[in-house]
Amino acid sequence: MALAKTMAVALFGLNGTLIDVEADISSNLPNFILVGLPDASLSEATSRVRAACSNSGLPLPGRRITVNLSPAAVPKRGSSFDLAIAVAVLAAAGSISSETAGAWLHIGELALDGSIRRVNGVLPSILAAKELGWDHFVVPVENLAEAEAIEGVRVESFDHLSQVAAFHGSSIEARERAIRTESLASSSASALCYSDVLGQAEVVDAMVIAATGGHHLLMVGSPGSGKTMIAERLPTILPELTAEQAIETAAVESLSGLPGGISFLPPFRAPHHNSSASSLIGGGLSVPRPGLISLAHNGVLFLDEAPEFQQPALEALRQPLESGEVFISRASGVAKFPASFQLVMAANPCPCGFAWDPNKQCKCVEPAKSRYLNRLSGPLLDRIDMSLKVNNVPKALQKVRGKPSSELRELVIAGRQWGAERLAKTPWRLNAQVPGAYLRRHWKPSGSAAAGLDRALERGLLSMRGYDRCLRLAYTLADLDQTASPTAEHVARAMFLRGAELG
Repeated sequence: MALAKTMAVALFGLNGTLIDVEADISSNLPNFILVGLPDASLSEATSRVRAACSNSGLPLPGRRITVNLSPAAVPKRGSSFDLAIAVAVLAAAGSISSETAGAWLHIGELALDGSIRRVNGVLPSILAAKELGWDHFVVPVENLAEAEAIEGVRVESFDHLSQVAAFHGSSIEARERAIRTESLASSSASALCYSDVLGQAEVVDAMVIAATGGHHLLMVGSPGSGKTMIAERLPTILPELTAEQAIETAAVESLSGLPGGISFLPPFRAPHHNSSASSLIGGGLSVPRPGLISLAHNGVLFLDEAPEFQQPALEALRQPLESGEVFISRASGVAKFPASFQLVMAANPCPCGFAWDPNKQCKCVEPAKSRYLNRLSGPLLDRIDMSLKVNNVPKALQKVRGKPSSELRELVIAGRQWGAERLAKTPWRLNAQVPGAYLRRHWKPSGSAAAGLDRALERGLLSMRGYDRCLRLAYTLADLDQTASPTAEHVARAMFLRGAELG
């Protein structure tokens, strides 16, 4: 047979397009042509495929080979098309069954000796293809675990082209097939615990509130007060991810090429303060790649020494904090990545860090102090629900251990379950996600309970966005106390936690 095809997937961000990989063999002068808008790395596939076939005992005919990647208007990038191209060409040459080759979607990179190497993005590729109605996949052995995490699909894995050829009906003697038994899914229990935190009961209580409602927060305190230690343990009191959330998070990690698997523990990302805006938000010259805010999707993004971050990087967080997603625009299109994360920032009160330390003298001049925290702009701070002052632990409390994370986690789960009935008929699952307009229209507390908020708004102590965030925080406090609506005390505490004056 001179014409055959199989299937592949072209990814742009997390969105995928089914690609028909068509191969034609004609009697013209020997050549290997790849058409259909391939990039430079994909154009090199012709050399890899020819060498891999030859070294697998499946030499290609000395004729003109044309491979078309359709639809031609969709850009194709990377080496994940290698296996599909080889299968299509071998089917066109009659070396394997064209019928079975066309019934499977192939993903994988070929080495010159015929080995099939892992590629990035297998999980989002299969998810995208499944949504488009495809359910039969051939993947590298090293990608099998993530492929098998998706229900409702059939997956076969191989580590050599000869095995794929034998699977599709070739009589060639195939190499022994590798067997992988490990599973990608795990609970990924953390060794961290809030019982390690000494003497910071009030701050830990605030973390329980933040975890219950999904609220963003800022901690300001002297070096050694425990800010980083407290932030690192936040995922240990968050509920486990649902299967859908775990796969969403793993899909972003797969696209980024990160090792690991499907973890049900919310992710925790803590970039260094010299990180650029592109590393946080995402970028890439031609192919958009997810940034750290997408890798923190369904989890926590911790910015330690937040004022030391570049100003453009901090300001770039403003839109994702509101929308829960980020769009990366390039000439070839716009890629959308999820970015629903909980932001935790930590900062010193001044450049030297000792402005609030009673035992050490601050060496900073007043202009330097004001400039330091002013690096966190007003619009960014307006999106922060809670501002906490973290003091150094006095000696009398340095032996007082905190509650274990397991106990605090039960409080968080109970609070979320109480609010779940109120949120059940809405598209949101956390108080922090509810739009302010909807909150004020449908769930505004009674006049006396909201009086403090109204006064603060009238006096300019709160912006409208700050008003809404205090209201969300008040509902979280009410959920923890298992009351239907916030009381005046809940509202007052919400304003205190946010850092607003009662007026």
